[in-house]
Amino acid sequence: MRHLWPLCALLCSFWQSSWAAEAASARFGWFQYQGEDAVFAVPLKVGHYRNPVLAGFFPDPSITRRGDDFYLVNSSFSYLPGLPILHSKDLVNWQLIGHALTRPSQFEFAGAGLSRGIYAPTLRYHQGTFYLIGTVVDQGGNFILTATDPAGPWSDPIWLPEVGGIDPDLFFDEDGKVYISHNDAPPGEPLYEGHRAIWLWQFDPVAKKVKPESKRLLVNGGVDIRQQPIWIEGPHLYKHNGWYYLLCAEGGTADQHSAVIFRSRSLSEPFVPAVQNPILTQRDLAPDRASPITTAGHADFIQLDDGSWWAVFLAARAYQQRYSNVGRETYLLPVHWQDGWPQILTQGLAIPYQLASPASLKPQPVTVPQTGNFVWRDEFASTVLDLNWNWLRQFDQSWLQLKDGALHLRAKADRLESSGQPAFIGRRLQHLNFTASTALQLPSAGQSAGLVLLQNELHHYYIGARRTASGAEVFLEQAKGAKATQLLAEQLPAGPQELQLKVTGAGAELSFYYQLPGQGWQAFGPVQDGTVLSTQVAGGFVGSTLGLYSRLEDKP
Repeated sequence: MRHLWPLCALLCSFWQSSWAAEAASARFGWFQYQGEDAVFAVPLKVGHYRNPVLAGFFPDPSITRRGDDFYLVNSSFSYLPGLPILHSKDLVNWQLIGHALTRPSQFEFAGAGLSRGIYAPTLRYHQGTFYLIGTVVDQGGNFILTATDPAGPWSDPIWLPEVGGIDPDLFFDEDGKVYISHNDAPPGEPLYEGHRAIWLWQFDPVAKKVKPESKRLLVNGGVDIRQQPIWIEGPHLYKHNGWYYLLCAEGGTADQHSAVIFRSRSLSEPFVPAVQNPILTQRDLAPDRASPITTAGHADFIQLDDGSWWAVFLAARAYQQRYSNVGRETYLLPVHWQDGWPQILTQGLAIPYQLASPASLKPQPVTVPQTGNFVWRDEFASTVLDLNWNWLRQFDQSWLQLKDGALHLRAKADRLESSGQPAFIGRRLQHLNFTASTALQLPSAGQSAGLVLLQNELHHYYIGARRTASGAEVFLEQAKGAKATQLLAEQLPAGPQELQLKVTGAGAELSFYYQLPGQGWQAFGPVQDGTVLSTQVAGGFVGSTLGLYSRLEDKP
């Protein structure tokens, strides 16, 4: 049950009132997703692993360990359930085991844009308790959650009203003191656009409050304020060989992104930047390189029992040198120490797609991989959603039911382009080249249902089916910076009540299809523009998801 979304009781409470009119729901028989990336098709060398270790929309990774078990969390923005928790024995193979945000008493994001909500969290384990500190943007600020089991349940939030800004970190020092570092506005007036600072507070874990008199400045601007560095953020504190190390992100989330390092003998003394900064970036590489990995930065460290150090960090695979539909992913690289300073990747080197696995850890494959080429299929045989499904903004699931081997979505008036909660469930797009398909019954009059590729409210595709005055039709809509625009519609022959829908992606090209019983796949119109789903066109911080959707139509 740990691998299923535990909302059975909540769903059951709604079934009596919400599903009296069965004809009002769209019925999906199955959903299948298949990745087909060339970089993943290259045979894996013996003793090696693949990057990214978490493909697709897994940004801002933070890692911790309890004994021989490693745990990782990522940002989730306005998707629910929020703050995915993954487990690994070998740092390479990761299994999604739960989410930290699972109920309304923690957070909800009604009215929030998809790139708002939960920003970069930090996950730490200390003396029997897991701690998760993060930011909920626009709706409360910085908070701490706790759990004894990382799969959940997690506590309601402990709010930190004095701690402003974003990206808080929790550090347990050897003397028992606890500290929070975070990004916030610099002292005085900002000197330039993107001028930020890293601040430190002492935290009282008994009173569950910061000590107001303890606030102090760690870094102003970044590595060299004379160069006007932008968006110093994502801090993590560590102690090693008598030194305190401060790891930060710098340069923004786009192609100038990086990781930088500072150190100090004491938390009360100035932090000095390393000469070799940045210790991770891809901004100095030729943009026309093959299979580029871009936007690398925002890292976190973990030390193994053999003394080796490793870094998880975000980056994104691109097509046509700059576009990324999958969003920011999680990568893994060893950390090399020289003259008391850590280095993740020498400047000028490209992040490798394959690298030798941690030598001291025995490989432990998982049942549901999150990288490589794979097929993922949901037959909807359970009564609760698989953990890989997400939805938007609120925990209400009265519009969703799993029964009789099918997913039923009751159409809602909320649309994808709204800031409400549409009747949509999606899973991460994890490949630049992919195929996704589903089978559905033709929905009742006054509603539509089908397959969605969602980047954000104003950038998505919807291939659906609906009844019309003359019968029924398949249609395709595109949203690109404005309200959804219908691109194509094709009348269905009389009779069939079931059909299948499919989309294939190949970088910048998206192709749509439908299939009626006993017939082959029919291409649906010309190839569409896949860059609509890229961060470079859509903006924001999220990757694309794809899944199933039902909505009420304006004209039944």
